[in-house]
Amino acid sequence: MARDQIDMTPLQSRDELVAWLADGVKPPSEFRIGTEHEKTPFTLEGHHPVPYEGAKGIGALLEGMKLLLGWEPITERGKIIGLYDVTGGGAISLEPGGQFELSGAPVETVHQTQSELMAHLAQVREIATPLGIGFLGLGMTPSWSRNQIPIMPKGRYKIMTNYMPKVGQYGLDMMYRTCTVQTNLDFSSEADMVKKLRVSVALQPVATALFANSPFTEGKPNGYLSFRSEIWRDTDNARSGMIPWAFEDGMGFERWVDYALDVPMYFVKRGDEYIDVSGSSFRAFFDGRNPAFPGERPTLSDWANHLSTIFPEVRLKRYLEMRGADGVPWGRLPALPAFWVGLLYDDDTLNAAWDLVSHWNAYERQALRDDVPRLGFKARIRDRYLFEVARECLKLSHAGLRRRNRVDHSGRDESRFLEPLERILDCGRTPAEEMLEKYQGVWGGSVEPAYQEYAF
Repeated sequence: MARDQIDMTPLQSRDELVAWLADGVKPPSEFRIGTEHEKTPFTLEGHHPVPYEGAKGIGALLEGMKLLLGWEPITERGKIIGLYDVTGGGAISLEPGGQFELSGAPVETVHQTQSELMAHLAQVREIATPLGIGFLGLGMTPSWSRNQIPIMPKGRYKIMTNYMPKVGQYGLDMMYRTCTVQTNLDFSSEADMVKKLRVSVALQPVATALFANSPFTEGKPNGYLSFRSEIWRDTDNARSGMIPWAFEDGMGFERWVDYALDVPMYFVKRGDEYIDVSGSSFRAFFDGRNPAFPGERPTLSDWANHLSTIFPEVRLKRYLEMRGADGVPWGRLPALPAFWVGLLYDDDTLNAAWDLVSHWNAYERQALRDDVPRLGFKARIRDRYLFEVARECLKLSHAGLRRRNRVDHSGRDESRFLEPLERILDCGRTPAEEMLEKYQGVWGGSVEPAYQEYAF
């Protein structure tokens, strides 16, 4: 998650909320690619969770990274909880269970995403290895129970931890046991945003299947290929899901604002303090009816923070965030931005992708999304297996990346980053099915080998 914004101007009208989102519009020449990935730290000895405190804890890891990189520390109550690159715009932050997240800087090509990732991993290893810490590239922790996992010292997570069990059965699992990789992309107009949003929401289950990577819970198969995706089906349905209204006439920035106004809030940040306002809507706050701030109006900073606590399959901020994929090992990470850039950043491909999904209805999109965590490529939409849809999407993405023609120093374009996905489709199985096969075969019914084979 990005650092919480600081802009304390009180808001006067709904138009300002709309304008804040519309401010994301940029010409295609300024389109960038942002990639965020989370990985689970574990002790190299014994494969246990890593606590925050102590000489070999997450705090020490962050202190070491600060010295190595010279990035600005982000602190809360005197404890380091993240780092921020003032020059490049990248950040390192902590998720609730210590998952270590790189929010990459906005870059121009997937080649740069790859370079950034390789540099980051080299830096992290340099600090983590002497501390006896490794990192796992799976969508969910394969062997730990929830109460084994240490809690990170961040105020917003305390509020979320108290609230989550009131609104769904899996919220705490989402917070403490899952990892994702996410791609953030730009739009050139309101209409372009709407088209990209619709295409990417409809096709998010394709990414879920291609990246499905969380078949184990507490050392045993959990019956799913992406249990992480299943978790999101019952985390907090007031703020997640397939947003069917985004496909209705009149969709645009205003419609998103009206949706976000009614999503319950978690917190309001004042100074270093997170004030629990969970359950009351932003709309009530806007009308001066927030129980913790009677008569007071929210600031632009409150709005930006609130938008970061909404979790649909694709999220609109000043850019679009693709949220459907499990965390994966490093070799497959650049495949996610490559997949979406190929589909969304080339007009011909975007139109073709819209043709592919435009006749699906809300019920069909929802059914596909509900089936994909369990069935992967075997989920169906209308008379087609998701496997066929995925193959078509990959072909489109490949063509889009070829036409973009952003080449590296060896003259290769970005389509090379789709190779891991092409291999997955060639063998016809999700990564999770491959892992389950290992579990039943060479791993001898243990998930421990994952800590070698799927580590960064």
